[in-house]
Amino acid sequence: MTLHEQIKNNIKESMKAGDKVRLEVMRGLLTAFTNELVATARTPQDMLTDEEAIKVITRASKQRKDSIEQFTKGGRIDLVNVEEDQLKILEEFLPKLMEESEIEEIVKAKIAELEVKDLTKKGMFMASVMKDLKGKADGALVKEVVDRLFV
Repeated sequence: MTLHEQIKNNIKESMKAGDKVRLEVMRGLLTAFTNELVATARTPQDMLTDEEAIKVITRASKQRKDSIEQFTKGGRIDLVNVEEDQLKILEEFLPKLMEESEIEEIVKAKIAELEVKDLTKKGMFMASVMKDLKGKADGALVKEVVDRLFV
C-alpha cells in the first residue's frame, strides 16, 4: 500500500475514532497531495509515488515547525500546542532522520574523500553531502555539522 493510500485510509479511521486533530491533518495532506498532482500536470485521481508523498509531508512538517517557532516568539502557547500535535502526526509518516553523530561521520568521510581543506566552495560541498543524505537527514542539521567542523 502506497503512502498516498495510507493517508486516505487514515482519514476513514480518524472519522470512525472521532480524532479531530488527526482527521484535520490527514485531510490537509490529501489536499496537498492533490495540489502536487495538479502542479505536476496529473489528474487529482492519480496517486503520488511514495517519494513524492514524502516530499509533500516533509514540506507540511517544515511549515508546522516554522509556525511553532513564530507562535513561540509571539507567546501563543495555545497555538504552539496545536501545531506540535499536528507535527507529531505528520512525523509518523516520515522516515526516521539520521542523528547528529551519524551525520558527522558521513560529513567527515566526505571531507576526506574530496580532500576539502577549507570551505571556500561550501555550496558545492554541501550539495555533494546533501545528495548522499537526501531524505535521510535534516538539511539544517547537516549545515550545522559542516559549519562546526570547519570552524
